[in-house]
Amino acid sequence: MDFTTGATLQAVCEEKKISIAQAMKEREMTLGNVTEQSVMDRIGVAWKIMKDSATTPIAEPRKSIGGLIGGEAKMMKEYRESGKNLCGEMLSRAMSYAMGVLEVNATMGLIVAAPTAGSSGVVPGALLAYQEVKGVSDEVIYNGILNASALGYLLMRNASVAGAEAGCQAEVGAASAMAASALVEMEGGTPEMCLNAAAMALSNLLGLACDPIAGLVESPCQTRNSIGVANAYTAAEMILAGVKLPVPFDEMAEAMLRVGKSLPFELRETALGGCAGTPTGCALGCKICKK
Repeated sequence: MDFTTGATLQAVCEEKKISIAQAMKEREMTLGNVTEQSVMDRIGVAWKIMKDSATTPIAEPRKSIGGLIGGEAKMMKEYRESGKNLCGEMLSRAMSYAMGVLEVNATMGLIVAAPTAGSSGVVPGALLAYQEVKGVSDEVIYNGILNASALGYLLMRNASVAGAEAGCQAEVGAASAMAASALVEMEGGTPEMCLNAAAMALSNLLGLACDPIAGLVESPCQTRNSIGVANAYTAAEMILAGVKLPVPFDEMAEAMLRVGKSLPFELRETALGGCAGTPTGCALGCKICKK
């Protein structure tokens, strides 16, 4: 079984009366000629790496190679525990975890690129916070990962997940769409609702530039992962509440790619524009290069 667009994925799910997670699992088994257990074992390995990369920096903060980040995930946890946090328990946890994964990435640690290193905090941050607050099993999370994987596959095939090609909307935006879809499925939403949540998440970050200071995946990448998590929860909650985006997923994915290709090259991972192009960004870049 295979699907190549959001529309064909939804059609497969409706015809076979299965979830997006189940459709993705069957696709992996069929095209990879592997057993269901093999697929789930690989997801289990990925989930362990995701959890470790989200939580380790909170217990053991480390300064990044460029020195721009380090310790922020722990700060977020401590602020949440103070009871002064503005966001709810789940979102506050998710933000902290998402930022932690970027800290691991920036210190040459092991992460799962979901779908990229620069956006690797969004999916694990969203899913781990959901698991801890909701108290669901790993099996539920595995289905969330399968769902997110299906959306990531479609975006890689039909649009882009590369900041150098289509800006940060293609990295954090894609990760946010993947997480939003996964959250909707784990909450009992239909495949159509999942795709609509992903489309909404993409639309909310449409046009986001990729402008890493000094060309390093540190700042503003880390805080944008926390924004990606917040966007995923926002889109998922709106869809679950009955709010709809009129533009279907496939059209939104195509629009994201068009917008990304229309961005000037300075805003596509060149470190020449946006945050990187500010006087402070340039000064930091020069300072790091002299180290």
